[in-house]
Amino acid sequence: MLIRQGFKYRLDTTDAQSARLRVLCGHARFVWNQALAVCNTACNTEGQYVPRYESMAKWVTDWKKVPETEWLKEAYTDNLQQKLKDLDTAWQRYFKKVGDAQRPRFKKKGRSRDSIRFVNFAKYCKLERRRVKLPSGLGWVKFRKSPANWQKQKARINRIHTRIASVRRDALHKTSTTISKNHAMIVIEDLKVSNMSRSAKGTTDNPGTHVAAKSGLNRSILDQGWHEFRRQLTYKQAFRGGEVLAVPAHYTRQTCPACQHISTDNRKTQARFECVECGFSENADRVGAINIKARGHRVLACGETALAAR
Repeated sequence: MLIRQGFKYRLDTTDAQSARLRVLCGHARFVWNQALAVCNTACNTEGQYVPRYESMAKWVTDWKKVPETEWLKEAYTDNLQQKLKDLDTAWQRYFKKVGDAQRPRFKKKGRSRDSIRFVNFAKYCKLERRRVKLPSGLGWVKFRKSPANWQKQKARINRIHTRIASVRRDALHKTSTTISKNHAMIVIEDLKVSNMSRSAKGTTDNPGTHVAAKSGLNRSILDQGWHEFRRQLTYKQAFRGGEVLAVPAHYTRQTCPACQHISTDNRKTQARFECVECGFSENADRVGAINIKARGHRVLACGETALAAR
């Protein structure tokens, strides 16, 4: 098996070198956009077909002969060729539906990650200690040879996450212990955390909506440790001879605890509940707690199962 491993090193460029790199990236971005425009026209006309790299490479030669784009003569040809190869690869991935590959899009200055690639390194470049010689007028460029900062940052992030997990676990233990010591019966919602935190990304044929917002909500749900909190309450209650009842969570914040009227209109805002039938008003979370407790009482008093409680 052939395994290719890549390493990233940060270049310490001078002002002049940085300016030259920006120009080279601009050249490559322009060629990508020009070629993409031609490919879009071909794709819209002929279906799933666009010119391949071999044809695109000839376009650059033609563009250099046109007065409006003859400034491309100042570009480094290898950079342009590599950018066209990237475009060709992107189209083929899109047509073959590889992973979640999307149709190639235009690159906008400042809104996309500009990049260029130097090939034939042994022929045109040279490596010497902590500097590298690059073509196209860049000359010798210093770089940070050690990747130890990336490793240090990774270790630091791992320590932060470990600390966060410890703080969360400690808070859950303290809260669950306090509740367990002071209540013989605890009623909770039978929340399906795995379903609630399921990704909204969807598929290529049927993409989801509000994916970013749902992703943030999923992280927030998982960060609370609801499943772990329920687990701790269950075994601590069993140890003390108490009980934990899990009742259905449907309509707990839409049901009026005063008249039992159920309506989505009862939930005026995320935090406020006001019954449209009898006018009862209260905090929505408190209404949910009242309804959950009442369902638990019905389980004990009426012999209803937790799953059948309403």
